Amino acid sequence: MQNSIKKPVDLPIYVVSGASGASGEQLVHTVLAQFPNISVPVKMVTHVRQMEQVEKVVAEAKSTGGIIVHTMVNDALRNSLIKLCDEQGVLTTDLVGNLIAWLIDVFNQKPAGIPGLYRQLHNVYFDRVEAIEFSMAHDDGQKPQDLGKAEIVLTGVSRVGKTPLSMYLAVLGWKVANVPLVKGIDPPRELFQVDRRRVFGLTIDADRLLKYRKARQYRLAGGGTTEYNNPEKIYEEIEAADKLCRKHRFSLIGVTNKPIETSANEIIELITTRFKDDVHDSMKK
Repeated sequence: MQNSIKKPVDLPIYVVSGASGASGEQLVHTVLAQFPNISVPVKMVTHVRQMEQVEKVVAEAKSTGGIIVHTMVNDALRNSLIKLCDEQGVLTTDLVGNLIAWLIDVFNQKPAGIPGLYRQLHNVYFDRVEAIEFSMAHDDGQKPQDLGKAEIVLTGVSRVGKTPLSMYLAVLGWKVANVPLVKGIDPPRELFQVDRRRVFGLTIDADRLLKYRKARQYRLAGGGTTEYNNPEKIYEEIEAADKLCRKHRFSLIGVTNKPIETSANEIIELITTRFKDDVHDSMKK
């Protein structure tokens, strides 16, 4: 039986790129997945545009015994990196150079050599992927220290629909975080440090929320009445959450019997109106 304990390896792999290095990083991790019992540190060295940066990463790789994997499309910097690694005895793997050279012969044309060009040409797609990843990582109050990085922050009581609305907005390209409001528990202080124009409190009719809570309670525990699905407690929760939102001048969005698309459109319209000089890319295109 194969040992499932990962063996740490000090030898690092440096992924060097003239842009974000996302393609090189993914390929390295894809290959490393074939060695499930080995744990290798992968260090990203991105936006390499100067010779000084090349010299620095080669020197570090030499001192640590590391390997350099690169996706440099700038011909001069790529050749300099390869030459310097050869002189310093640093093992290096060129992920794009051979393919570029082959395509030059095939097309009889020089490449643009612009780092990050693919990303620039497919900006909308990558923005949406980043938005989805961000929103998933900041669901249900996770990483409150990052709330300032969100384009939209949703808040409200449990089962009001924060998560599905966050994911819907994320698919449209918006970076969304959501924060639960629990009666008797202080929300993270970071919520009140966010630009209030970006914060939206979701509010719902108590009877409708009671139905959602009862359905969830039945799925989890087979029914029964608890504080979670107690009508009086639910009313108090909603009142407390709405009061907090009004106090801090967060926009209240009613979601009772409203399609998720309608709530999303209402929020997007408010955001784009409030930030006319900084309209989100997905709204510009």
